[in-house]
Amino acid sequence: MARQLSLDLPVRTVLGRDDFFVAPSNALALAMIESTPTWPVPQLTLSGPAGSGKTHLTHVWASLTGAPILAAADLPGADLPALAEGPVAVEDVPAIAQDRPALDALFHLYNLATARRSPLLMTGRGAPRRWNLALPDAQSRIDAACHIDLEAPDDRLLAAVLAKLFADRQLVPPADVIAYILRHGERSFAAAAATVAQIDRRALEQGRKVSRALVAEVLGESGGGV
Repeated sequence: MARQLSLDLPVRTVLGRDDFFVAPSNALALAMIESTPTWPVPQLTLSGPAGSGKTHLTHVWASLTGAPILAAADLPGADLPALAEGPVAVEDVPAIAQDRPALDALFHLYNLATARRSPLLMTGRGAPRRWNLALPDAQSRIDAACHIDLEAPDDRLLAAVLAKLFADRQLVPPADVIAYILRHGERSFAAAAATVAQIDRRALEQGRKVSRALVAEVLGESGGGV
C-alpha cells in the first residue's frame, strides 16, 4: 500500500562511470571523455538524440576533471573568467540558438578557455553544424571543435538503458519485460524513458507489479511507445 500511495516517488538517476554501459555505439565517445589530454584541440562537442547518454558522459567527464557543469541558458551572468580557469562543461547548446546574451557568453567563454588551454565540453542534439547558432562567430567556434556523435543503440545497449531506467525508479522487472519492450516498442532512448515512466506510473496507480501484461497494456495504448 505504501508503494501505491507514493505517486511522487522521486527518480534517482545514477550517473557514475560504473553505471555507464559501454557498447559499439558509444565506445568512442567514452574513450574521448576518458582521455582529455589527447584531444587534438581543447574543445569537444558531444551530440546525440535525447536520452542517448550525453548527460551521463558529461557527469563522468566532470568527475574525472573536476569540471563544473552548466546549462547553456545559464551562461549569462556566470563568472566566465573563473570558469575558464579549468575544465568546464556546457550542456544543451542548441537551446540557446536564438538567445543572443547566452550566445555572447558562450563565445566569450570559448575564447577565454582557448587562451588558457582549458578543456571545454559542449553537448547538444544533432550535428553541431546544424545547431544554427544565431551568432556566426559562435557557430564557427563550434564547427572548429572536435566532435563525437553517439550513434543509434543496438539491442544490447537499449536493453541496458531500459534496465537502468527501471533501476533509477527502484524497479527490477522480470527479464521478459525488457525483451517485450525491445520487440514491440519504438527504438529510441527518449521513447524508452517515456515508456518506463508510464509503466511505473501505471503500476503505482493500480497497485500492480511490473509485468509483461502491464507493459503490453501500456504499449498498446501508446501505439508501441518505447
